[in-house]
Parts: sequence; C-alpha cells; structure tokens
Amino acid sequence: MIRRGRVLAVDVDERIAVLRGERGDARVPADPAWRAGDLVELGGAGERGEGGAGGGRRVRPYGGPPYPGPGTEVARLPRARIDRLHQRARALAALRAFFDGEGFLEVETPLLVPSPGLEIHLEAVPAGAGYLITSPEYQMKRLLAGGFERVYQVCKCFRANERGPHHASEFSMVEWYRAYAELDAIAADVEALVAHVCRAVAGRAVARVPAAEAAGAGPREIDVTPPWPRLTVREVMRRWAGVEVAGDEPAAALAAAVRAAGIEIEPDAAWDDAFFAAFLARVEPAIAALTRPLILEDWPAPLAALARRTDADPRIAYRFEAYVGGLELANAFGELTDPVEQRARFEDDLRIRAARGRALYPIDEKLLAALAEGLPPSAGVALGFDRLVMLATGAPSIDQVLSFTAAEL
Repeated sequence: MIRRGRVLAVDVDERIAVLRGERGDARVPADPAWRAGDLVELGGAGERGEGGAGGGRRVRPYGGPPYPGPGTEVARLPRARIDRLHQRARALAALRAFFDGEGFLEVETPLLVPSPGLEIHLEAVPAGAGYLITSPEYQMKRLLAGGFERVYQVCKCFRANERGPHHASEFSMVEWYRAYAELDAIAADVEALVAHVCRAVAGRAVARVPAAEAAGAGPREIDVTPPWPRLTVREVMRRWAGVEVAGDEPAAALAAAVRAAGIEIEPDAAWDDAFFAAFLARVEPAIAALTRPLILEDWPAPLAALARRTDADPRIAYRFEAYVGGLELANAFGELTDPVEQRARFEDDLRIRAARGRALYPIDEKLLAALAEGLPPSAGVALGFDRLVMLATGAPSIDQVLSFTAAEL
C-alpha cells in the first residue's frame, strides 16, 4: 500500500488523486487542497487535510508551473524505469549472492590509473594525471599474482565515444578471475550467473529480448538454462559469412575472401577490419536470430588481446564471447601469463594505434612485472552488468536500466 508520494493528477469532481510512490502508482482519495506536484502523506481514519475532509496531509505543496512538466524528475523517471531500477537492485544482490556461494572474494581496484589498456578499438577517458579505467583487468591480474585465487568486482568503467542502445561511455562491469582454472570454468560461471540473475528478477531462467525493429521480429523469451550451445569463430564465419578464417593469413588474403563473399570493404583494409566487416554484416544477425544463448569460442590469434594461444593450434586463442538474443554479454580469456609475449603484444598494439592516429597510452610496467613474478594459470571474464539487467528485465535500451544517462546530467 502506498503511504506517501507525489500527486501526479487530481480529479476534483471525483476527489481522486493519482499518487506516485516509490513502489507504484495508485488512485487514492484526494484532499480538496491537493494539487499536482504536491508531496503528500496518507493518514489514518479521521485525519483531515489542509483544505477540508480527506485522507492525508500535504508534506510539501508544489508551487511551480503545470505538473509534471518535461523537465521534472517524475517525467524523467516513468514508472517502467523506476520498476527496472528496483529490478536492477535485485539483480545486483543476486549477483553478489552467487559469487559468495562460489567462494569468490569481492575486491575493489582503482578507477583512476596511469595505463588504461591498449586494445586497438578502445579509447580511454583522460582524468587528472592518468585515465579512467576501460576495465579493471590489469589490477585484478596483479591480485592473482599476489596470491588471491577467486576474485570479482562490480565497478564503473569508462570508454570514450561509446553511445547507443547497448552502449554508454560510463557503464557497470562485472569482472572475475579464477586462478588455477581453465576457460571452461569461466564459461560455466557465465551460464550459471545469467540463469541465477534472471531467476531472481523474472522468476524463471529466461532472458527477455525486446522487439527488433530492424529485423521485424517481436519480443521473445530465451531460455538461459545451462549448458549453452557452443560454436567456434571459424564455424560461424564459414556457415553464415561464407568466409574461411585461418588466423594466420595476411590481411590482403582475408580481405579478398571477404570481398569474394559479397561484402564490401576498403581496398587497404587491415586484418581486423576485414574480419569485423564480415562478422558484423553476416554473423551477428544470425546469432541474434538464435533461440538459445551462444558461447562463441576459439577466436583467431590476431584478436587474442590478452588471451593465450591454444596449445593445439597457435592460430587461435583461448577466448570466448557470450551472446544472448544477439547481445554480446561477456568476453573471456584464458589469460596470457608470459611477460615477454605480453610486452610484444602491447608494443604491437601501440604501433597499430599510432598508424591509425589513435591516442597512445603508457604500457603498464607493473602488470608486466607481476607476470614476470609469476601469474598462476588463470582465466577471467568481463560481463556487462547493465546489459545483463537489460536481458533480465526486457529493457529496450541501456538508458532504461540506468538512474541517469549522460544526457540527463
């Protein structure tokens, strides 16, 4: 029952008000003195309002323009968004309960760092004498080198120039690591966590995918009960893009294969640009049409990032991405622990960033020192918490699961 809140509208003739409370909106008996915008508190039987007989009192009269206007907080936060913020809180509580049950330690690492990461397609946000993190990865790996075995954190991350239905420059990440574990253990974590959070929010292990206007598809539910189907990157590129990817071919050869499949790309496309032209045009739409989630594993070595190459085939890496309803939810690595190879990759990333006119960031020497000290065999993953809440609640955009968007500040 609503006990207090803000008056959204008043029917003077019927003496009924629409009252906005934290947990819901309701029609309640109105005091004749109430006006839209007033903060009121409902009272017990026999209480009188300021303007005559009624069921409550005004806590704070509203004296502004007609209410609710477009610039008001009530207009900014419609009931559906408030409900999703309550669901977000349940999702976060369920997430922490999950990791507690799995024996993980929650940690916090700095948001302001001297080296934000060197991945080619990411741009960091400068802050003070350093940068806001694009991921807490470097510091969490140092914790593994220091003796921690199972760690996770939920934190804010920042990436410049990212804005869209599934992207925000400031967003919430869940990142966790298992020392002395293989990538399959992380895949099992992802599957179990998503199912657990969806049950906590929706009562069932289902993700709610809103209607896709571009594809003409209506809203649907996707069963996220583990285990999830798995495919390799080579398989999906062959099946849906018509492109064979080895992982060691020159950029020109891959670009020629992409063009032969009928996909237009720039004449001098780099290896990664040629790959993603085919992946985004053909593979992602096919993944979005699947009726189950997908673990997409065995990524080509040129896209290994901080993952180690597989023992069986050095042309591919221990890496997977998790997709639900076409939404990329998580990115996981079997972690590279060789400091020499990691330095070489960092230097290559800097060379590519310079050639493409991107910002150059310092190499994290303390991470490399931790790798040299000895990082245990480990696997880890970054999962977008905002996106997980979107899937659990059926929100059509990331804005609908945030308290504030950048445009609202």
